[in-house]
Amino acid sequence: MRFLFVSAGTAGHINPALSIAGELRSIVPDAEFLFVGAGREMERKLIPREGFELVNLRVTGLARGFSGKDIRHNIETLNNLVNANRDAAKVIDSFRPDCVIGTGGYVCYPVIRAACKRGIPTVLHESNAEPGMANRLLSGMVTKMLVAYPKVEKRYRRPDRVVYTGTPIKGDFEDITSAEAKKRLGLDPERPLLVSFWGSLGAALMNDRMADVIAKNEKSGAFFHIHATGGGDSGLTKMRERLRTRGITELRHTDLRSYINDMGLVMTAGDLIISRAGGSTLAEITNTGTASILVPSPNVTANQQEKNALELEKNGAAIMIREEEATGERLFASASGLLLDKKRLASISKNAKKLGRTDAREKIAEIVLDLVK
Repeated sequence: MRFLFVSAGTAGHINPALSIAGELRSIVPDAEFLFVGAGREMERKLIPREGFELVNLRVTGLARGFSGKDIRHNIETLNNLVNANRDAAKVIDSFRPDCVIGTGGYVCYPVIRAACKRGIPTVLHESNAEPGMANRLLSGMVTKMLVAYPKVEKRYRRPDRVVYTGTPIKGDFEDITSAEAKKRLGLDPERPLLVSFWGSLGAALMNDRMADVIAKNEKSGAFFHIHATGGGDSGLTKMRERLRTRGITELRHTDLRSYINDMGLVMTAGDLIISRAGGSTLAEITNTGTASILVPSPNVTANQQEKNALELEKNGAAIMIREEEATGERLFASASGLLLDKKRLASISKNAKKLGRTDAREKIAEIVLDLVK
């Protein structure tokens, strides 16, 4: 069997694909796999590390403004799409996949469209409550449209093809207690742990505000803090510069990283998470049942992240703070106050766990294999 995965851009798109591919590889050890990306850093970093071959197409998104720069960018995007359609067809004709699985990113459009034209079974997963433009267009073509939330069929062009699976997460999440996870990390199991991150690419504004949180906590020692800056080594360097301007040159209560490779262990250990509200992140939060303060990104299509966060907040499974209100002072006060309020913390954690779906990876692999058979 041959499986072609298409995913690009951020870890939130790539990790679900790696999760599904890992499950299929365990079921069909002699299967062949190929990933198609858009040549960005996270694809080059994460996919080969898991032992999968990667090829890249040049695909860019549409700018939504009308400035001269935006118009030039969109002309380039259309030229890239023409070339990507041709290159996607070449990849598919060369690899001859039995099924094509997409998990997000603009590169999904030319690849899945080419597969549909050839009658190859196609599966597309949407991890957000509201589908993006490419997934909305493709939902009328694909064999199966897989979604992270129940009762959203009417948001897609072919409701009869929509299947609620939840969002798959990578297999390093274990069913252990927070105290056990803290011990594995070498941390005091009795001390509150805050975990924060803004995605694999980082976020300059929110990292600046987190520098205020870190500075306040380094002076108070209210909790231990693991923070991932995103943005690779340069993101880490910039955060250290921010801290120096705040008089912090030595970290006693903070583990500062560019990226959290052992995310399952760290999220399980955490008593509270501060993060964006991307679909994959929320799948991980609900899987571990960790309380969270969500700051949705305002710079995503159709305000997807705020809609995701509201799904959790209305179920008492998270606290949402909009970015314009999420100052360092407010984030520190909210986090330290919640970590002291054990009863409320436990309630949010319990409600988050109720929303989790832990069989997404297995369910999607089953759907893919049924289509191939």
